Amino acid sequence: MKFVKNDKKVINAWTFYDWANSVYPLVITSAIFPIFYENVVSEQVSFFGYNLVNTELYSYVVSLSFIIVALISPILSGIADYSGKKKAFLKFFCYLGASSCMSLYFFNADYIELSMVSVLLASVGFWGSLVFYNAYLPEIATPDLHDKISAKGFSRGYIGSSILLIICLVLIQVLDVNAKYSFVLTGLWWIGFSQITYARLPNNIYGHKPRGNILFKGYRELIVVWIQLKDNISLTRYLSAFFIYSMGVQTVMIMAIFFGTKEIAWDDEASKTTGLIISVLIIQFIAIPGAYLMAYLSGKIGNIKVIAINIFIWIGICIAAYSFVSQPIHFYFIAAVVGFVMGGIQSLSRSTYSKLLPKTEDHTSFFSFYDVSEKIAIVLGTFAYGFIEGLTGDMRQSILAIVLFFIVGFLMLLRIPKSKALN
Repeated sequence: MKFVKNDKKVINAWTFYDWANSVYPLVITSAIFPIFYENVVSEQVSFFGYNLVNTELYSYVVSLSFIIVALISPILSGIADYSGKKKAFLKFFCYLGASSCMSLYFFNADYIELSMVSVLLASVGFWGSLVFYNAYLPEIATPDLHDKISAKGFSRGYIGSSILLIICLVLIQVLDVNAKYSFVLTGLWWIGFSQITYARLPNNIYGHKPRGNILFKGYRELIVVWIQLKDNISLTRYLSAFFIYSMGVQTVMIMAIFFGTKEIAWDDEASKTTGLIISVLIIQFIAIPGAYLMAYLSGKIGNIKVIAINIFIWIGICIAAYSFVSQPIHFYFIAAVVGFVMGGIQSLSRSTYSKLLPKTEDHTSFFSFYDVSEKIAIVLGTFAYGFIEGLTGDMRQSILAIVLFFIVGFLMLLRIPKSKALN
């Protein structure tokens, strides 16, 4: 039976994976784990005999996880397209990431090398799953709905993850439960709600019947997609621009909480913890209307123009952070602006790429190039951030590199030919 696009139940199930997995970037990447990490790991840490700043070590481990995803996702995506087993790969990385989150319960600074393995694998699981998750968007809906559906997914993720964060905060601050239990809850939430997605998402939409060497056939599938990609000027230029501005966006999102811990003049440790959590919640809730507003504007003036506007705002955020952000009230204001543009640029970046894809059955392979671009961008961005901080001893100097990423990304957007798909 042929699959019919725009089925509301399937689309709803697809967006629920955002609800399920977004607890990882909020609880583990942005909120509770970074604060936990700062409290249990000393400022200077010995890692396999090398003395590193604790945040520098964290940025390197995160960068390594992205390198791993960038190396394995293209060939796995080719295999997924050829075999029609995209959902199986999605499940594998979901369960890897969620179980690694739960293993953070055993994080011990005395065994830092072993403990950072959980950080590494949780990141690999989360980002690896997105390759296969994002590839479903052009398969379940027509292009005219991509902006709206992408925004709905991200918005649902912001809501769901905020709910779990609030639950964790009540357990930690009101009931005095150890913060480590929040890592277990994160994994359980991720696995539990993803079952809604798996129950409805179609498997092997195009009825592929793999024969012979799947690895070889998957690699050949990837080569075919690469040739198609190179011949599509709009897609390649957009991907290049996305690669550059993602260095800025993702680095800010990953390292912002560490900026808050080191560069903001909190009254004491208690106010710092509370203030950082408030900032994260501000970002989450403002990102919801931001995502929907940007999706609405894209229908009026086009995707590329809206992304360009977002990048200008990101540049302003970075300049402000470098120049004067030092007090809690400054940090709250910046958090609000970050939230407003974060939802918009994330959802539009995904849907814009989806709209530019040619007519194909190899969506996973095409999205692997999108995700590899994002991962390499994060590697370079977080590595540059950590390296500059380690070299200068001043985290604010790292922000200058982020400004450069946004400026170059904006200029590259101007090179994208006008397309009916984006207007």
